[in-house]
Amino acid sequence: MLDDRRLSPGLIRSLEVFVAVAETGQMRAGAKLLNLTQPAASQHINALEKAFGTQLLDRSRRPSPLTYAGARLHSKAQKIIDALSEMETELRHVGQDSLSLLRVGIQASVATTLTPHLIALAQTEFDVEDITLFAGQSGDHEQLLRTKRADLAITSNPFLDMDGLERHHILTEPYLLVLPQDYEGSTDSLEAIQAELPLVRFGDTTNAGRQIAQHLRRLRFEPGRVIQADRSSMVTSCVSAGQGFSLLTPTLLIDGMVENMSLRIAELPVSGLSRTLTVVARKGELHDLPTAVAKASRQELLRQIEAQMGEIANLDGL
Repeated sequence: MLDDRRLSPGLIRSLEVFVAVAETGQMRAGAKLLNLTQPAASQHINALEKAFGTQLLDRSRRPSPLTYAGARLHSKAQKIIDALSEMETELRHVGQDSLSLLRVGIQASVATTLTPHLIALAQTEFDVEDITLFAGQSGDHEQLLRTKRADLAITSNPFLDMDGLERHHILTEPYLLVLPQDYEGSTDSLEAIQAELPLVRFGDTTNAGRQIAQHLRRLRFEPGRVIQADRSSMVTSCVSAGQGFSLLTPTLLIDGMVENMSLRIAELPVSGLSRTLTVVARKGELHDLPTAVAKASRQELLRQIEAQMGEIANLDGL
């Protein structure tokens, strides 16, 4: 009998919170993943413990690990959430040929360029009725996919550590050297440029920023002066104003070129640094749509790169 421990109407949400806490290993981190306060997440865990009559977390230790019961519930809760997501997707198609709702996370640097084309593709070729778009960084996309608040993402991180996803390549592009238009110094090495200008790059909170920082460390290049920002438009505006130089890919430069910022673009004096854009979606849920999105995204991005930067588009044979 469970009369005095009835499951609350918010059971599914509580299970989602529990899975987030279990996977992040901390109440605070799990709450942040779901945009909840820590007390709110704690209430959900307490509700589950009351409903099942057992402790799920060992609160005598910090951080609190799962108890044996908690570990059992984690495994089953994830299966329940996955099954509900699959059911939701399947029911969207019952009795109709169209996909009623599509939720897409888009890399912020290409969101403006791709948004109208993605909407047109979804509406005209797949009869999607309602579309929700989220611009952001790859970390935002991971959260959206994990919490099932997005159906697919156009992202710079393929999330190889996440199971149950399908991935469709868009393009791989080289990083370029981006300088103020009136820069007249040497471009033979990053050290020579750094002697004249600070490095303006993406912050360490972004996938691009971490990638650039790691590559520069491998090259043993330690910039003495650094300006960090988390949007490509902020980086390019600093360079255009003569406040530094940067390393950016063609798609990261599109917005700045469209706004006619004064930039000088050249090949990078070091090799091996590139960025890949990928369409990531939960496996089998959207049929041919992810493949079509990847193809349309590649075509539009290459068109914009060619239109804005001409011969630069062919630096790596794109």
